[in-house]
Amino acid sequence: MRFRPLAALSFAALTALVLTGCAGGAPEATPTATEAAAGDLCAVAAPTGDVVSSITVDGEVGESATATFEAPLEFTSAEREVLVEGDGAAISDGDYVSYALAVFDAATGESLQEGGFGGAALPAMPITLGSGADFYFGCATEGSRVVVTVPDTTGASAGQVYVIDVLGVTPADEWCAVAEPGPDFPTVEFDGEGVPTITIADAEPPTEVQLEVLEEGDGAVVEPGDNVTVDYTGVKWSDGTVFDSSWERGEPATFSTLGVVSGFQRALEGQTVGSTVVVAMPPACGYGDTGSSTHELAGETLVFVVDIIDAARAQQ
Repeated sequence: MRFRPLAALSFAALTALVLTGCAGGAPEATPTATEAAAGDLCAVAAPTGDVVSSITVDGEVGESATATFEAPLEFTSAEREVLVEGDGAAISDGDYVSYALAVFDAATGESLQEGGFGGAALPAMPITLGSGADFYFGCATEGSRVVVTVPDTTGASAGQVYVIDVLGVTPADEWCAVAEPGPDFPTVEFDGEGVPTITIADAEPPTEVQLEVLEEGDGAVVEPGDNVTVDYTGVKWSDGTVFDSSWERGEPATFSTLGVVSGFQRALEGQTVGSTVVVAMPPACGYGDTGSSTHELAGETLVFVVDIIDAARAQQ
């Protein structure tokens, strides 16, 4: 199984920068009632400051952004400012957020890369307390535009400026929630050695995660964050071709349920060891919609058959 391309934040290396950028620690504050309702995400967001306030950002929320500032922009800590406050739901701990991101070089003002604008949001990621991303997203509301200064703690560069548009906020229990299989759900046949073949109907792909339990095991229930050992085969709904298979490699795979795309995670958590399941997932619950990332499976509806061999609690 290919690991989740962290919100295609790997696209801008935002995850790594978030973690290093938090080296100085989040600002201390006493949460208000609103902050408490958002899981204290408001309290842990990076503080504002004179540097970030000097940055001008042009463009409508959801459309390509241009950041203007006097370069080189010098700073040693992260600063954050909400330029446009949306009228949608505020991000709470664990919510999945779809977003757009533009990255600028603090030394030159040059645009380095961008993605998610123009209706092709980057794949959603969960914003959780302590994840690092909470430092930048905070409890921003849907429809907001946030600008952040991101220092380079290695000293290799002057740092970067991020413009983040919060395009969608979905509660964790609603994100890629599992639905009953439709009438055109894929079928699976196993050969004499137990290797599956998945057949895709000539029909429109589902717009939600659909799951069927082919065989229910009598082992332990797979919990969020467990390390699971599985055999699996994945095919593309568009043409039925296999793109990944542990059966073909000849050995099971072991990984955390938190390290895979959302649709695959939904297929594992709550199932019992010994179960065999089939799951179909739309692009948003896999590797994102077309144009949302450079991943080769972006825009593809995916189908997996999964044999859950074992599960173990992650070490705390």
